[in-house]
Amino acid sequence: MEKKLILRGVLAGAFAGLLAFVFARVFAEPQIQAGIDYEAGRESAEQAMTHSGGGEEMELFSRAVQGNLGIGVGIVLFGVAMGALFSVVYTVCLGRVGNVRARTLALLVAGAGFAGVYLVPFLKYPANPPGIGGSDTIGERGSMYLVMVLASIVVLGLALWLGRRLRARLGNWNATLVAGAAFLVVIGIVMAVLPTIAETPGAMTNDAGVIVFPGYPADVLFKFRLYSVGAQIVLWGALGLAFGPLAERLLDRERGKVAAVA
Repeated sequence: MEKKLILRGVLAGAFAGLLAFVFARVFAEPQIQAGIDYEAGRESAEQAMTHSGGGEEMELFSRAVQGNLGIGVGIVLFGVAMGALFSVVYTVCLGRVGNVRARTLALLVAGAGFAGVYLVPFLKYPANPPGIGGSDTIGERGSMYLVMVLASIVVLGLALWLGRRLRARLGNWNATLVAGAAFLVVIGIVMAVLPTIAETPGAMTNDAGVIVFPGYPADVLFKFRLYSVGAQIVLWGALGLAFGPLAERLLDRERGKVAAVA
């Protein structure tokens, strides 16, 4: 049955990834293009100030391919990967979290996945559109973000374990409050320890202090981050909503087979 649940998780993840791609294509892609336009304009201003001619970089894939096929394949594959991980966690939780309906459990796991895999790391290292961040810090930014994701997942898992251990002594409500508070404290310490990376370009000035090119548009940065969170909400929400009925039908069918044999 575990393999059947994982297969359904992969299918639900692909569906969720497709929906998230549609959302990102409509809302986030224009902000990506705005970031690219800003980066190109800033490079032109720098070249004009230094009187240097920058050679044009040859694109392996056009913007149309990147903004449609590229982002689409990327988000769908991410959805498939998260769907497989989601179904594994769901299988582990099945029967170990009390008398919870299959659909309810799917939504709970999806909510935990959204918070642990995306939202908490996002609060420390939010997504940035093109034009923010230097090429020499890509490795550091990627490494720190990965550390934050792993820390978030581990601390969330420990908080769930703590809540389960305290349930018999404190009751569900109090155990949940204690576990939630412990999660916030520990993850807050992790965020404080990890370095802050802020590379949003400010206004460019010449030798006389005159602004020759504005700083990064705040509305582009805000909208990109807002729509990035929105795309993840769509993905995880659709994953939980799509997987729940599939899992419920499978579990009911398996219970029916067991009852028929008995």
